[in-house]
Amino acid sequence: MNKVNLKEKLSKFSDHWNPRIVGELNGQQVKLAKLKGEFIWHSHKDEDEMFLIIKGRLKIEFRDRMVELNENEFFIVPRGVEHKPIAEEEVHVMLFEPAATKHTGEEVHELTNNNQNFI
Repeated sequence: MNKVNLKEKLSKFSDHWNPRIVGELNGQQVKLAKLKGEFIWHSHKDEDEMFLIIKGRLKIEFRDRMVELNENEFFIVPRGVEHKPIAEEEVHVMLFEPAATKHTGEEVHELTNNNQNFI
């Protein structure tokens, strides 16, 4: 059991849309990622996904609306809901999701990474 310093972990990488695992609990993974630009439309059939904004502003587009998240805010995307994250400037985010969650759901794209690593 070790404490986790988010700033230190975030300093270990600079790429975007490539989450790193920083913890696990009760079948859930805690991940950190840096986001910039637009991701792809996708959904997670059987898993909810929580976005907690550490730094910056993230938009999450849905087919019928858009949610804008600022630092220290979080949003839970319900399972099965199609969404597209958009980061106009670099965003640092913590994700909480079941360990079995596929990065882009059933979508396959050049940004898909289902082999995320611990840092």
